[in-house]
Amino acid sequence: MRIIPAIDIINGQCVRLTKGDYDTKKVYNENPVEVAKAFEDAGIQHLHVVDLDGAKASHIINYKVLEKIATKTNLKIDFGGGLKSDDDLRVAFESGASQITGGSIAVKNPDVFENWIRTYGSDKIILGADCKNEKIAVSGWYEESDLEVVPFIKDYHGKGISYVICTDISKDGMLQGPSFDLYEKILQEAGGIKLVASGGISKYDELPQLAEIGCEGVIIGKAIYENKITLKQLEHFILNQ
Repeated sequence: MRIIPAIDIINGQCVRLTKGDYDTKKVYNENPVEVAKAFEDAGIQHLHVVDLDGAKASHIINYKVLEKIATKTNLKIDFGGGLKSDDDLRVAFESGASQITGGSIAVKNPDVFENWIRTYGSDKIILGADCKNEKIAVSGWYEESDLEVVPFIKDYHGKGISYVICTDISKDGMLQGPSFDLYEKILQEAGGIKLVASGGISKYDELPQLAEIGCEGVIIGKAIYENKITLKQLEHFILNQ
Protein backbone atom coordinates (compact mmCIF):
# COMPACT_ATOMS: atom_id res chain seq x y z
CA MET A 1 0.00 0.00 0.00
CA ARG A 2 1.38 3.39 -1.02
CA ILE A 3 1.84 6.04 1.66
CA ILE A 4 0.78 9.41 0.24
CA PRO A 5 1.18 12.47 2.47
CA ALA A 6 -1.02 15.45 1.66
CA ILE A 7 -0.03 19.05 1.17
CA ASP A 8 -3.01 21.41 0.94
CA ILE A 9 -2.21 24.88 -0.39
CA ILE A 10 -3.78 28.25 0.38
CA ASN A 11 -1.87 31.42 -0.57
CA GLY A 12 1.18 29.29 -1.31
CA GLN A 13 1.26 27.95 2.27
CA CYS A 14 0.87 24.43 3.61
CA VAL A 15 -2.43 24.29 5.53
CA ARG A 16 -5.02 21.82 6.84
CA LEU A 17 -8.77 22.22 7.11
CA THR A 18 -11.32 20.31 9.19
CA LYS A 19 -14.17 18.74 7.18
CA GLY A 20 -13.18 20.95 4.27
CA ASP A 21 -14.23 24.13 6.08
CA TYR A 22 -12.02 27.07 5.03
CA ASP A 23 -12.79 28.84 8.32
CA THR A 24 -10.87 26.09 10.17
CA LYS A 25 -7.65 26.79 8.23
CA LYS A 26 -4.46 26.14 10.15
CA VAL A 27 -1.10 27.02 8.59
CA TYR A 28 1.55 24.38 9.28
CA ASN A 29 4.37 25.64 7.13
CA GLU A 30 4.88 28.64 4.87
CA ASN A 31 7.19 26.61 2.65
CA PRO A 32 5.53 23.54 1.06
CA VAL A 33 8.80 22.57 -0.67
CA GLU A 34 10.45 22.16 2.73
CA VAL A 35 7.61 19.87 3.82
CA ALA A 36 7.83 17.83 0.61
CA LYS A 37 11.60 17.39 1.03
CA ALA A 38 11.10 16.08 4.57
CA PHE A 39 8.68 13.48 3.20
CA GLU A 40 11.15 12.45 0.52
CA ASP A 41 13.95 12.16 3.10
CA ALA A 42 11.76 9.64 4.98
CA GLY A 43 11.66 7.34 1.94
CA ILE A 44 8.23 8.49 0.75
CA GLN A 45 7.80 8.51 -3.02
CA HIS A 46 4.30 9.89 -3.50
CA LEU A 47 2.57 13.17 -2.67
CA HIS A 48 -1.01 14.43 -2.84
CA VAL A 49 -1.20 18.18 -3.47
CA VAL A 50 -4.52 20.04 -3.27
CA ASP A 51 -4.92 23.56 -4.59
CA LEU A 52 -7.56 24.82 -2.14
CA ASP A 53 -7.55 28.28 -3.71
CA GLY A 54 -8.17 26.56 -7.05
CA ALA A 55 -11.02 24.50 -5.61
CA LYS A 56 -12.73 27.71 -4.54
CA ALA A 57 -12.01 29.58 -7.77
CA SER A 58 -12.81 26.62 -10.10
CA HIS A 59 -9.51 26.92 -11.96
CA ILE A 60 -5.88 26.12 -11.20
CA ILE A 61 -4.09 28.74 -9.07
CA ASN A 62 -1.15 27.30 -7.12
CA TYR A 63 0.66 25.71 -10.07
CA LYS A 64 3.89 27.55 -9.19
CA VAL A 65 4.00 25.69 -5.86
CA LEU A 66 3.47 22.42 -7.74
CA GLU A 67 6.30 23.34 -10.11
CA LYS A 68 8.69 24.09 -7.23
CA ILE A 69 7.94 20.79 -5.47
CA ALA A 70 8.26 18.86 -8.74
CA THR A 71 11.61 20.45 -9.64
CA LYS A 72 13.15 20.22 -6.17
CA THR A 73 12.10 16.64 -5.31
CA ASN A 74 11.63 13.34 -7.15
CA LEU A 75 8.20 12.79 -5.62
CA LYS A 76 5.41 11.50 -7.86
CA ILE A 77 2.72 14.12 -7.35
CA ASP A 78 -0.99 13.80 -7.84
CA PHE A 79 -2.59 17.20 -8.05
CA GLY A 80 -6.18 18.32 -7.61
CA GLY A 81 -8.38 21.24 -6.68
CA GLY A 82 -10.41 23.25 -9.17
CA LEU A 83 -9.26 21.53 -12.36
CA LYS A 84 -12.13 22.27 -14.74
CA SER A 85 -10.75 22.80 -18.23
CA ASP A 86 -8.35 21.21 -20.69
CA ASP A 87 -6.11 24.23 -20.10
CA ASP A 88 -6.07 23.63 -16.31
CA LEU A 89 -5.02 20.06 -17.00
CA ARG A 90 -2.27 21.09 -19.40
CA VAL A 91 -0.88 23.58 -16.83
CA ALA A 92 -0.96 20.92 -14.07
CA PHE A 93 0.95 18.37 -16.15
CA GLU A 94 3.41 20.98 -17.48
CA SER A 95 4.03 22.08 -13.88
CA GLY A 96 5.12 18.56 -12.93
CA ALA A 97 2.04 16.58 -11.86
CA SER A 98 2.33 12.84 -12.48
CA GLN A 99 -1.42 12.40 -12.05
CA ILE A 100 -4.39 14.71 -11.59
CA THR A 101 -7.52 14.19 -9.53
CA GLY A 102 -10.90 15.26 -10.86
CA GLY A 103 -13.82 15.42 -8.47
CA SER A 104 -16.51 18.04 -9.17
CA ILE A 105 -15.80 17.92 -12.92
CA ALA A 106 -16.61 14.20 -12.99
CA VAL A 107 -20.07 15.05 -11.66
CA LYS A 108 -20.81 18.37 -13.32
CA ASN A 109 -19.12 17.93 -16.69
CA PRO A 110 -18.68 14.20 -17.29
CA ASP A 111 -18.07 14.67 -21.03
CA VAL A 112 -14.91 16.69 -20.33
CA PHE A 113 -13.73 14.26 -17.63
CA GLU A 114 -14.34 11.21 -19.83
CA ASN A 115 -12.36 12.90 -22.59
CA TRP A 116 -9.46 13.36 -20.14
CA ILE A 117 -9.55 9.63 -19.38
CA ARG A 118 -9.45 8.82 -23.10
CA THR A 119 -6.73 11.40 -23.85
CA TYR A 120 -4.36 10.82 -20.93
CA GLY A 121 -5.16 7.25 -19.89
CA SER A 122 -6.17 5.62 -16.62
CA ASP A 123 -2.69 5.95 -15.08
CA LYS A 124 -2.82 9.76 -15.27
CA ILE A 125 -6.42 10.56 -14.29
CA ILE A 126 -7.73 9.81 -10.79
CA LEU A 127 -11.40 9.94 -9.88
CA GLY A 128 -12.00 11.98 -6.73
CA ALA A 129 -15.02 10.45 -5.00
CA ASP A 130 -15.56 12.71 -2.00
CA CYS A 131 -18.67 11.78 -0.08
CA LYS A 132 -20.83 12.47 2.94
CA ASN A 133 -23.37 9.89 4.09
CA GLU A 134 -22.29 7.90 0.99
CA LYS A 135 -23.48 10.73 -1.30
CA ILE A 136 -20.98 12.43 -3.61
CA ALA A 137 -20.11 16.03 -2.64
CA VAL A 138 -18.78 18.65 -5.05
CA SER A 139 -17.50 22.25 -5.28
CA GLY A 140 -15.01 22.09 -2.43
CA TRP A 141 -17.58 20.01 -0.50
CA TYR A 142 -20.07 22.88 -0.32
CA GLU A 143 -22.65 20.95 -2.34
CA GLU A 144 -24.00 17.45 -1.79
CA SER A 145 -25.35 15.62 -4.83
CA ASP A 146 -27.88 12.80 -5.16
CA LEU A 147 -25.22 10.47 -6.53
CA GLU A 148 -24.38 7.46 -4.38
CA VAL A 149 -20.67 6.83 -4.04
CA VAL A 150 -20.51 3.12 -4.95
CA PRO A 151 -22.55 3.30 -8.20
CA PHE A 152 -20.65 6.50 -9.09
CA ILE A 153 -17.31 4.69 -8.78
CA LYS A 154 -18.59 1.60 -10.61
CA ASP A 155 -19.87 3.76 -13.48
CA TYR A 156 -16.48 5.45 -13.93
CA HIS A 157 -14.64 2.15 -13.60
CA GLY A 158 -16.66 1.05 -16.60
CA LYS A 159 -15.47 4.19 -18.42
CA GLY A 160 -11.82 3.36 -17.85
CA ILE A 161 -10.94 4.77 -14.41
CA SER A 162 -8.45 2.71 -12.40
CA TYR A 163 -7.49 5.00 -9.50
CA VAL A 164 -10.08 6.35 -7.08
CA ILE A 165 -9.43 8.61 -4.08
CA CYS A 166 -12.36 8.35 -1.70
CA THR A 167 -12.60 10.90 1.11
CA ASP A 168 -15.30 10.58 3.74
CA ILE A 169 -15.88 14.26 4.51
CA SER A 170 -17.34 13.55 7.94
CA LYS A 171 -13.98 12.04 8.92
CA ASP A 172 -11.65 14.53 7.24
CA GLY A 173 -9.32 16.30 9.65
CA MET A 174 -11.10 14.81 12.67
CA LEU A 175 -8.31 12.37 13.65
CA GLN A 176 -10.96 9.80 14.63
CA GLY A 177 -10.07 7.01 12.23
CA PRO A 178 -10.96 6.31 8.58
CA SER A 179 -14.15 4.81 7.13
CA PHE A 180 -13.10 1.16 7.08
CA ASP A 181 -16.67 -0.06 6.42
CA LEU A 182 -17.13 2.27 3.47
CA TYR A 183 -13.83 1.22 1.90
CA GLU A 184 -14.62 -2.46 2.35
CA LYS A 185 -17.99 -1.91 0.70
CA ILE A 186 -16.44 -0.08 -2.25
CA LEU A 187 -13.77 -2.75 -2.75
CA GLN A 188 -16.35 -5.54 -2.59
CA GLU A 189 -18.84 -3.91 -4.94
CA ALA A 190 -16.49 -2.11 -7.36
CA GLY A 191 -13.87 -4.80 -7.78
CA GLY A 192 -10.77 -4.05 -9.83
CA ILE A 193 -10.26 -0.42 -8.82
CA LYS A 194 -7.17 0.92 -7.09
CA LEU A 195 -8.71 2.56 -4.04
CA VAL A 196 -6.86 5.27 -2.15
CA ALA A 197 -8.29 5.91 1.32
CA SER A 198 -8.42 9.50 2.53
CA GLY A 199 -9.78 11.26 5.60
CA GLY A 200 -9.61 10.57 9.30
CA ILE A 201 -6.29 8.72 9.54
CA SER A 202 -5.28 9.19 13.16
CA LYS A 203 -2.71 6.57 14.16
CA TYR A 204 -0.15 4.15 12.79
CA ASP A 205 -2.23 1.02 13.56
CA GLU A 206 -4.84 2.05 10.99
CA LEU A 207 -2.34 1.68 8.13
CA PRO A 208 -1.99 -2.14 8.24
CA GLN A 209 -5.78 -2.38 8.60
CA LEU A 210 -6.31 -0.37 5.41
CA ALA A 211 -3.69 -2.47 3.62
CA GLU A 212 -5.44 -5.64 4.78
CA ILE A 213 -8.84 -4.69 3.36
CA GLY A 214 -7.17 -4.00 0.02
CA CYS A 215 -6.59 -0.25 -0.25
CA GLU A 216 -3.94 0.54 -2.88
CA GLY A 217 -2.88 3.72 -1.13
CA VAL A 218 -3.63 5.99 1.81
CA ILE A 219 -3.51 9.77 2.00
CA ILE A 220 -2.36 11.11 5.37
CA GLY A 221 -2.59 14.77 6.29
CA LYS A 222 -3.31 16.15 9.73
CA ALA A 223 -2.02 13.01 11.52
CA ILE A 224 1.47 13.83 10.23
CA TYR A 225 1.26 17.56 10.94
CA GLU A 226 -0.09 17.00 14.46
CA ASN A 227 2.59 14.33 15.07
CA LYS A 228 0.07 11.51 15.62
CA ILE A 229 2.05 9.51 13.06
CA THR A 230 5.77 10.22 12.71
CA LEU A 231 7.80 10.17 9.53
CA LYS A 232 9.94 7.50 11.21
CA GLN A 233 6.85 5.28 11.55
CA LEU A 234 5.95 5.83 7.91
CA GLU A 235 9.50 4.97 6.89
CA HIS A 236 9.20 1.76 8.92
CA PHE A 237 5.86 0.89 7.31
CA ILE A 238 7.24 1.42 3.79
CA LEU A 239 10.34 -0.70 4.46
CA ASN A 240 8.43 -3.55 6.10
CA GLN A 241 5.59 -4.12 3.66
